[in-house]
Amino acid sequence: MAKSRRLEELQAQLNQIRDDPTSEAAIDLLQQVFKSKYPVAIAQAARIVRDAELRQLMPHLVATFDRFMQKPETTDPNCLGKKAIADALYRLNYAEETPFLKGIRHVQMEPVWGGRADTAPGLRAICALGLVRINYPDVMTELADLLADPELEARIGAVRAIAYNETAQGVPLLRLRVKVGDEPNVLSECFSALLKLAPTASLPLVSHYLNTPEAQTREMAALALGESHLTEAFPILQNWWQHNPDAEIRQMALLAIAMLRFDTAIEFLLELVATGSRQDSQAAVEALQIYANDRALASQIEERINQRKQKFPDKDIHTI
Repeated sequence: MAKSRRLEELQAQLNQIRDDPTSEAAIDLLQQVFKSKYPVAIAQAARIVRDAELRQLMPHLVATFDRFMQKPETTDPNCLGKKAIADALYRLNYAEETPFLKGIRHVQMEPVWGGRADTAPGLRAICALGLVRINYPDVMTELADLLADPELEARIGAVRAIAYNETAQGVPLLRLRVKVGDEPNVLSECFSALLKLAPTASLPLVSHYLNTPEAQTREMAALALGESHLTEAFPILQNWWQHNPDAEIRQMALLAIAMLRFDTAIEFLLELVATGSRQDSQAAVEALQIYANDRALASQIEERINQRKQKFPDKDIHTI
């Protein structure tokens, strides 16, 4: 049977067992797939094992992972199978560190147009989470190395794993990554992780980036402060809004204030709706749209808009 036909057959059979993956026939099929040479089907089978929590098949996952580590560019191009297996092992609380250590250190260079590219950063990121979950003793050393990875996806994975670790040990690593600099997406993850792990100490550092020349980094810092829900972030964002003439920055500041999701911040925005300048009032209404499904708050916004109409009858009327 041709390779493509055999692959299609296995995929069709895997689709058929999704409703009852714990049956004897389903288990037999999954074991058969793990012995096959088709990373696409193996990835599909690994997801079934993960979702159905078939922990009895974890030895088959590990064996297949090890097999894919032999000549990985040919046995598992693009790390498709290895990533799905590592994710299943991580989510099923596999307790041994060996596959996660292999994965976090694995680099897989493959031909691409114009050269070669590493296809394993996603695998390294998943395995970082796996090492954290099993409380691997030297996990911070592995995460420090990953935080300096040349691939963006791997560095983001390192930051998320440090946050997932929920210990202060990762704070110096994150501060160093921020100080050295990185892509805005990495800095965003660092900001959020720092405000989670060490909120008080990290507020000045994150707030500093509200005034960086890079617009995307400013935005990431503002959103991280908003998502932190820290009461101490409110005066920082309020001050940033007050002292910035730029309309886009002021709009971002109000959105971040809305994201704080506590009464003082919401009342500040409602008061802007009622008494602020036309531009600020409209910006506050737009920021509050993140609460579009909150009927009680929608009613308060309408009330403040009506107050505004009475106070400024000749001005443009806002609508929600």
